[in-house]
Amino acid sequence: MKTTVDDKGKSPNTNKYDVDGRPPLKEAIPLGLQHIFAMFLGNIAVPIIIAGVVGITGADLTILVQSAMIMAGVATIIQCYPIWKVGAGLPIVMGTSFGFLPTNIAIASSYGISGLLGASLIGGLFGGTLGFFIKKLKRFFPKIVTGTVVLTIGLSLLPTGITSMAGGSGSENFGSAKNWMVALLVLVIVIFLNRYAKGMAKTSSILIGIIVGYIVALPLGMVEFSAIKEAAWFSVPTPFYFPMEFYWGAILPMLIMFIVTSVETVGDVTAITTGGANREPTSDELSGSVIANGFTSSLAAVFNSLPNTSFSQNVGMIAFTKIMSTYVVALGAVFLIVAGLIPKIGALISTMPPAVIGGATVIIFSQITLTGIDILTSEPLNERAKIIIGLSLVFGLGLSQVPDAMNAFPDIIQLLFGQSGITIACFVAILLNLVIPEDSIEKDAEIE
Repeated sequence: MKTTVDDKGKSPNTNKYDVDGRPPLKEAIPLGLQHIFAMFLGNIAVPIIIAGVVGITGADLTILVQSAMIMAGVATIIQCYPIWKVGAGLPIVMGTSFGFLPTNIAIASSYGISGLLGASLIGGLFGGTLGFFIKKLKRFFPKIVTGTVVLTIGLSLLPTGITSMAGGSGSENFGSAKNWMVALLVLVIVIFLNRYAKGMAKTSSILIGIIVGYIVALPLGMVEFSAIKEAAWFSVPTPFYFPMEFYWGAILPMLIMFIVTSVETVGDVTAITTGGANREPTSDELSGSVIANGFTSSLAAVFNSLPNTSFSQNVGMIAFTKIMSTYVVALGAVFLIVAGLIPKIGALISTMPPAVIGGATVIIFSQITLTGIDILTSEPLNERAKIIIGLSLVFGLGLSQVPDAMNAFPDIIQLLFGQSGITIACFVAILLNLVIPEDSIEKDAEIE
């Protein structure tokens, strides 16, 4: 059989497990699509929630959702194929960040969508600039910190997976038998194919599970098609459709959130290289990912979209499948852009029942959790490490589940730490790693 060669006379790399691998389209397209199906509903949920806060409906709401899809695709491609220093060159799927949601709601409630987009523009420029200093700041992010952040990300996502399996937040039939039946069917298919199938059936197990779940959900009345009828066939978003306004009261919390999300991005990139390639990320990969995280968020603001960040469910998918090809993820990003330009396609994907997505993503979330454990246990855990990890989880997960415990704190503190366990865990891990001297506890134990 004749083998094709590239311009340099070498056989092209078709290994989907390599970062620069380019598997055949018949294999790459379904692998890319399963990434998009995993993040799609989460990506459009944020603009829909913000629209509800500020009273945006109709065509204006369509613009917000359409822009979210297109800009997530653009940001993903930049992460896969960097422009100068912008981008990590890794299979990072970007999307509208849930981590910003409490801050976005607070800003939108006070300053409207124009104030929120203005703050996002400035915040993104600040966040992108931070990326240039990651090499100098890397010493603040040893394995004990990044592992704790990744572990907290995974644990924080588990309730989201269960909520989706039960039918999604606000569902009229939340927790119903048919929701659980469909979700568990998808989960069983994914596990079975991943464990016992070979070739494409194995690597596309998540996509196959989602498709089967969707087909089963149709006769059960779990799919609503009205959104497809109302969607247009083609539409191009207009930059500055919503005029920007700038207020310090909106910009300041946004700047702080970009610091927080930069740390989360470092954790996600670490999880990708550790879970998918069994190695630590390079300084250039960390720097490029954070630069892209910020600058693409500013670009998104110009095109009426909210801040982007790496999607943790896709990080978990890479840890689950070990497929590191940026080509695969970039193809998925192209489909995401097309879905934004052709709203009917986006509307079709949005009909996916939460239970179907939940059945596929719950195992992905579990993989993120296990990746965090792998990072933390790659070296023996001493007493110092156990204290840092334990207290980070206590305050991170504990305070996020009991936000009223912070009622006496200033509003800005509640805004930053009252909703995100990841933010608190990260802050505590960095602080304790700095103030608890290496081996001091072990030395005291030896003296006793």
